[in-house]
Amino acid sequence: MFRFTGKVLSLTAASLMVTTAIVSAQDLAALEAAAKAEGQLTTIALPHDWCGYGAVIDGFKKKYPEITINELNPDAGSGDEIEAIKANKDNKGPQAPDVIDVGLSFGPSAKAEGLLMPYKVSTWDSIPDSAKDAEGHWYGDYYGVLSFQVNKDIVKESPADWADLLKPEFANSVALAGDPRASNQAIQGVYAAGLSKGAAAGEAAGTAGLEFFKELNAKGNFVPVIGKAATLAQGQTPILITWDYNALAGRDTLNGNPPVDVIVPKTGVVAGVYVQAISAFAPHPNAAKLWMEYLYSDEGQLGWLAGYCHPIRFNDLAKNGKIPQALLDKLPPAAAYEAAAFPTLDEQKASKEAISKNWDSVVGANVQ
Repeated sequence: MFRFTGKVLSLTAASLMVTTAIVSAQDLAALEAAAKAEGQLTTIALPHDWCGYGAVIDGFKKKYPEITINELNPDAGSGDEIEAIKANKDNKGPQAPDVIDVGLSFGPSAKAEGLLMPYKVSTWDSIPDSAKDAEGHWYGDYYGVLSFQVNKDIVKESPADWADLLKPEFANSVALAGDPRASNQAIQGVYAAGLSKGAAAGEAAGTAGLEFFKELNAKGNFVPVIGKAATLAQGQTPILITWDYNALAGRDTLNGNPPVDVIVPKTGVVAGVYVQAISAFAPHPNAAKLWMEYLYSDEGQLGWLAGYCHPIRFNDLAKNGKIPQALLDKLPPAAAYEAAAFPTLDEQKASKEAISKNWDSVVGANVQ
């Protein structure tokens, strides 16, 4: 798992020590030296307009100019990232990722396959236990909640909750940001609608969500188009169900043309967590660990928040007064997130199966 050049052999003990234990300041200094000696970090699937990653990457480069970042396939999905690790187990070249950023369910499955290297960052204790592997193989990085992105040129009074989407004034207006037979974002949107009807978490909420969209479709309010910022701006999908960070970033991109409202519904608030991990076969293991230290530092976490993703240490940062008011002012009210439900892996699996397999027979809308 560990391969070092002659330049950093003297740091092997320190590197091994910080692999599974929370690092100290002395460990961090040794880690920085080892990472600089490696001189490179290979990332994958990090589009610069996702969660403020462009600024986060620039921040790391500024802090550690000795380390070159090799960015692979920015538009890849979580499954592609896992496959890249598998395909490059014996490859120490530029196509082998050091680190990954994947959906929650991919963390435990990748650990089970022996694909991840355990590492606990120095801020480990401020990451909620429910959002990390106890052994440090993966850990939550940020989350968003399902929201309504609204074109205010067309929709004069924004919907406040899921039930409002059924109103006649929203005919031919509501779309999902993906195909609910395949897209996690769309599946979670259906699931959230089910929770808003009072259904229990898991399969029951998935089934209830299907019934909601069946009614939405029957009323003529559902638009079977994969919604994006462009379709929202053009009026094809004036109400888009999407992660809040995508909606808020889209609001900025459109820059008032048209004006956009971003609403976190009153009920059925569902959070989606992504996780970070280091490849067990990382060609640059020390640079990978240093990258994690940066991401989970106050600076890195606020970088994600600037990109409208709630960092996993959000509560800790807020409690200690470390979030600039200017950042908070750009977000929906903090109270809107208090009721957020974080589906467990089992609940996600059960609801995903119910929704993806039964969408056609229950709702009957071919989203494309």
